[in-house]
Amino acid sequence: MITPTQKWRKYRTECGICINEDCEKVIQKYLAPNFEGKIQLILTSPPFPLKRAKKYGNKVGKEYLDWLCNIGNQLAPLLSQEGSIVIEIGNAWNPGEPTYSTLPLETLLAFKNQCGLYLCQEFIYYNPARLPGPIEWVNKQRVRVKDSFTQIWWMSKTPHPYANNRNVAEPYSRQMKKLLSSGKYNSGTRPSEHTISQTAFSIDNGGAIPSNVIIAANTTSNDIYITKCKEHKLPIHPARMAPAIPEFFINFLTRPGDIVLDCFAGSNTTGATAEKLGREWISIELDRDYYEGSKYRFGRK
Repeated sequence: MITPTQKWRKYRTECGICINEDCEKVIQKYLAPNFEGKIQLILTSPPFPLKRAKKYGNKVGKEYLDWLCNIGNQLAPLLSQEGSIVIEIGNAWNPGEPTYSTLPLETLLAFKNQCGLYLCQEFIYYNPARLPGPIEWVNKQRVRVKDSFTQIWWMSKTPHPYANNRNVAEPYSRQMKKLLSSGKYNSGTRPSEHTISQTAFSIDNGGAIPSNVIIAANTTSNDIYITKCKEHKLPIHPARMAPAIPEFFINFLTRPGDIVLDCFAGSNTTGATAEKLGREWISIELDRDYYEGSKYRFGRK
């Protein structure tokens, strides 16, 4: 992988590089000249479009939508012809009232349309262990239920990007294993008018096709990243990506040796997962403390 010539703060691993700088500067001065058409997967979770600013640097309102779409137009040329962009954006509530903001959906739709992308599929990340919130409406007034999912859009420059769901197959259920073993299935026409053949359910494909709902808790409190951040008195990123998300999409949408980019790296879960799965990776994080803390994901002292 090419090393940037700019005097940016950065660290390298066997498979990747993390750069401490504004992502637009890195795209313009490093990625655009060297990686046009070469990146297989852009997987990122930008600061969520909240109605108020947070410590980790999110913009608010329409400013957020315009900012993210502008970055998207710079990212799209970096994708290979069969590459994908996967973006996770969390939900937002309107200030002072128990109503959802539509800004996250508006942003995702604008990103797709303004960047000339196809929406391949929408995913949901469900965190069953998420704490109840927003506190005012869920815990105090008890007029809403807890908000425990985020939306993930998988987009591409073509309707046919590389993807292989065999790489993310899930273990068969006990009932399915029994069915495969017996070879007996109640074939025929269903109430939906779909006709199911005996042959369709007699082949062992090595696992079940997963759904577009990713279910995983994100409650780790003593991994190496958190332990080392506490030890060195560095802030722990408050919106860390669940490792299940990059693991799923990297396996699904890339092959060993492909390049994965995360331009809002945070604690660099994407880079660490790509490293584990044998992909090359590039991560960008603007905040100095979060950048420093992300080194601990790679066993750095």
